[in-house]
Amino acid sequence: MDVDGRVVVVTGGGGGIGSALCRRFAAEGAEAIVVADLRREAAEAVASEVGGTAVAADVTVESDVQALVRGTIEAHGRVDVYCSNAGVGLGGGPEAPDEAWRRSFEVHTMAHVYAARAVLPGMLERGEGCFLGTISAAGLLNHVLAAPYAVSKAAGLSFLEWLSIAYGDEGILVSALCPQGVRTAMLGSESERSSFLQAGALEPDEVAGAVVDALREERFLILPHAEVADYFRRKASDYDRWLRGMRRLRERVLGQGV
Repeated sequence: MDVDGRVVVVTGGGGGIGSALCRRFAAEGAEAIVVADLRREAAEAVASEVGGTAVAADVTVESDVQALVRGTIEAHGRVDVYCSNAGVGLGGGPEAPDEAWRRSFEVHTMAHVYAARAVLPGMLERGEGCFLGTISAAGLLNHVLAAPYAVSKAAGLSFLEWLSIAYGDEGILVSALCPQGVRTAMLGSESERSSFLQAGALEPDEVAGAVVDALREERFLILPHAEVADYFRRKASDYDRWLRGMRRLRERVLGQGV
């Protein structure tokens, strides 16, 4: 799917990957770009830059998501591409507070569910549409320091797979964006022990370029870091060996404090 002439909604559009997607979609000729973010000022800044519309929305509140989609349809007649992109970086293991687990699943899983409920009926009625979910390589490969993040991302990925299985033959393109480190505020705010992700980190604009290419080729899995495909194959081919390798990585990261 080309975004030229399309009506696009981007959640988490006020910064990072989201703002880069907005800029790239504008450059590709999108008809309208709706920039949604929890932070109104951030959404307005990006919308001003790309000639779009800013909406303050909390993707963990279903009524906000419904209002976002309804307002876009009222203003532009449809939603062609919905980018469910908001994210939070919360670490720890089972001992992490309940709120960290709850928040991670609300943002990384339920936000996709709410968006699908809101946007799919119109897409299915027209027989076309694109639903892009920003997941993470952690959704495929886990994260040695952040269980709430990795587990909720894996759940989000599974939901997107389900959408593709259910609606892929009805004109709905579903894609899952799974980058490793990206130079955003989220990466910078993580613990110093997560600085190992800085190695090979991409700029948000590079990730946005990979998204546009993948949508054009109608691919489900979008891997801006090519090495992730190899890691994923290794995981699938020998799960126990992969787990041993991840244990060693965790020990190294914890031991070095990086």
